[in-house]
Amino acid sequence: MGYITPEVVGKFPGFLSPSAGLKFADIPNGLAAVSKIPALGWGQMVAYAGYCELSGPQTRAANTADYADIVPGDYGFKVLTSSNPQQLTSKLNAEIANGRLAMMACLGMLFQDGLTGSAWGDWTLFTASPLR
Repeated sequence: MGYITPEVVGKFPGFLSPSAGLKFADIPNGLAAVSKIPALGWGQMVAYAGYCELSGPQTRAANTADYADIVPGDYGFKVLTSSNPQQLTSKLNAEIANGRLAMMACLGMLFQDGLTGSAWGDWTLFTASPLR
């Protein structure tokens, strides 16, 4: 979403940091955004992530004493089901393979963005290529 959404639908209007005069439109896509976000903004993101982790759901699953009889990811319904054990194993393996493929695609976008400054393959910007 971080690469695709701003390219397709645009960015939020207004200011990211009014005190610094930094607008959302001034933040580039991809890895270049890391150096443009103010330190206080990164602090806010880390603080919010910490808040979410520490004040997580107060359910039975959050109580470590009850982990023995709780299956991770069991929400009371199953998406990948089959009465045939071989078919179920095949579906679960396909799901794992698709997840791994998605992770490799994301790593490829990050690598390409690091080399060219764009996640969309503008290799003419990669002037340090040993193939030139």
